[in-house]
Amino acid sequence: MRKEGAISAIIEATVAFHDIDVIGVMWHGHYLKYLENARWALMDQIGFGYDVMSASGFAWPIVEMHVKYVQAARLGDQLRVRASLIEWENRLIVNYLVLRADERLARARSVQVAVNASNVALQFTTPQPLLDCVQRALRNQ
Repeated sequence: MRKEGAISAIIEATVAFHDIDVIGVMWHGHYLKYLENARWALMDQIGFGYDVMSASGFAWPIVEMHVKYVQAARLGDQLRVRASLIEWENRLIVNYLVLRADERLARARSVQVAVNASNVALQFTTPQPLLDCVQRALRNQ
């Protein structure tokens, strides 16, 4: 499967003191905060930020998350986190890459599915509001 998608967003972040563990590296669970921030930057970029998602009547829970840690991030490291939209027609798949300069620190993938917000019914195809946003974003590239 592709690593970088049709639409990507990049955030920059500095590893803070509260994100490191007793041996001076970023605790593995804190990487998810950075990935989440990059994912929301991606959703904002395609015009499907939190307010739009909520108004659409659908929620998008994450049902899978895979992270491969390659090198440790340390206090003060300047990170770039890229989130790339890989699939959007039946579920959302986002690939992530965490870099320090040009060094790969981690890569990840999340899978989300649409559920009807009022009755929590799983949607087997992507609801039209998100498809419309993705198509608009692809045309505007």
